[in-house]
Amino acid sequence: MKAKRVFTLTIVALIVATMSLGWSGTVKASEPAKQDQSWRYHDIVTLDFVKQHVKIPASQDVMIIDARPYKPKYIKGHIPTAVSIPDSQFDKFKDRLPADKNTLLIFYCGGQKCKLSHKSARKAEKLGYKNVKVFADGFPGWMKDPKNYAEVSVEYVKKQIDSNADMVLVDARPYKPKYVKGHIPSAISLPDSQFDKLKGKLPEDKSKMVVFYCGGYKCKLSHKSANKAIALGYTNVRVFAGGYPEWKTYAGTTPTTVKITPGKEEGSIDIQSFKKIIDKDPKSVLLVDVRDPDEFKTGAFKTAVNIPVDQLEAKMKSLPTDKPIVFVCGTGARSGEAYYMVKDLRPEIKDVYYVEAEITIKKDGSYEVAPTP
Repeated sequence: MKAKRVFTLTIVALIVATMSLGWSGTVKASEPAKQDQSWRYHDIVTLDFVKQHVKIPASQDVMIIDARPYKPKYIKGHIPTAVSIPDSQFDKFKDRLPADKNTLLIFYCGGQKCKLSHKSARKAEKLGYKNVKVFADGFPGWMKDPKNYAEVSVEYVKKQIDSNADMVLVDARPYKPKYVKGHIPSAISLPDSQFDKLKGKLPEDKSKMVVFYCGGYKCKLSHKSANKAIALGYTNVRVFAGGYPEWKTYAGTTPTTVKITPGKEEGSIDIQSFKKIIDKDPKSVLLVDVRDPDEFKTGAFKTAVNIPVDQLEAKMKSLPTDKPIVFVCGTGARSGEAYYMVKDLRPEIKDVYYVEAEITIKKDGSYEVAPTP
């Protein structure tokens, strides 16, 4: 009994000693270390604040500044009216900032984890600017709103054209005298003033990239058309704000019409002429594949739209009058039928052709063309 009492007292003593050292009987979960937020600028604004200052043309009292690198970020997409002053080159390009130090400056970059806009805002403040803000949600935050669109730069547009990217380029200026006098190669004419009437020219696939342009940075037409396209449900809408004036300066003047050599059969296109267009400038024509959808899926030209010949009459009004149309199929039979259908129902369309040949197209867009026997 004495030994048992001594053992019990020993256990009690150990418990008391442990408690006196601060053990509570439970293990506290370690609290996450607080991240250093000292790099964040002191004046953060919301998306709604930014939206009220995005005006076309840009307000003289506000400058929105993209602090991300010019390439590849800014040229691929930026908030409309934003000026590019990469933080890494702030000192080099600080002369782009307005002379009036009371001008509202809104810096942004790549989102909540991006420090560039915060760093640039502090640099601007040190230069004496008194009304400096940071849109911390940045470009990702801007694009989260489905009603918003991005502006793109001339380098981006040129690259898409050169690579035959899956893009529909739309000239929102009046057809006469602007579009006919000169336009960016591959662009279709869809004047903003006739948007509702001609909206059938837009692609059926509403996820396809559509880029609008007009007469430069002070022109509202492309922006108005972009908003109308978004209202129709298009989800990949952009504006090339520099428009045709900037294109001419950057890329030089380029012929706006493609030379087509007719073939031997009435309405046909010379096979070599057709191959040259497909290989060098496929977007210079509207290429319409009139085969059935199941045939189209097995392989088609990359820039072709699929309008089966038995659906063509119903969609006849959507065909453009300002761009050559070339119909293709597998043998020249259905494409020839499509040609004569257009001549009967849309005689005002002058530049329309079909390929009188046997055409085999693979999944990757490669093809073989052979004269019909």
